[in-house]
Amino acid sequence: MSINEAQDSFTAAANEAIETTQANFRKATAAFEAAMPKFDGAPFEVPAVMREMAEKSVQSAREAYEKMKSSAEETTDLIEDTYATATRGVAEYNTVALESLRTNVNAAFDYFGALLATRNVSEAVELSTSHLRKQFDVLSAQAKELSTIAQKVATETAEPLKASVEKTIKKA
Repeated sequence: MSINEAQDSFTAAANEAIETTQANFRKATAAFEAAMPKFDGAPFEVPAVMREMAEKSVQSAREAYEKMKSSAEETTDLIEDTYATATRGVAEYNTVALESLRTNVNAAFDYFGALLATRNVSEAVELSTSHLRKQFDVLSAQAKELSTIAQKVATETAEPLKASVEKTIKKA
């Protein structure tokens, strides 16, 4: 069988399947229409009270939807602002922490270099004591700075959430 003959055979089979499907669809449509009740075309009149109640219900639903949509948009904005604030704060905290680490590592290398250059034990003890005092002061200052930044980030992040909760409570 050649390619042209195969194509012709396939096309004929496809056309036959389409015709069969269309015939079945027409039969199903006719059966559905026959099963549906017939209306005489007289308009159905909805009582005014029912129409008014339906209109009020639709209006109430619209108002509730608008309130919910507005609340969702406010919440989304609040979350985005809070996330942005927290991200900036964490970046600032990480920058200061990395700078502190760099300073401490450099101080340790300087200390070990100076320690290797000492000529006797008393110089090494004096250098160690001096280095420990200096590092204690530096570490205290770094811890204080990091603590201050952490408190600032926590406050700035929580403040919009707190204000939103207070606003919601006042509405209620």
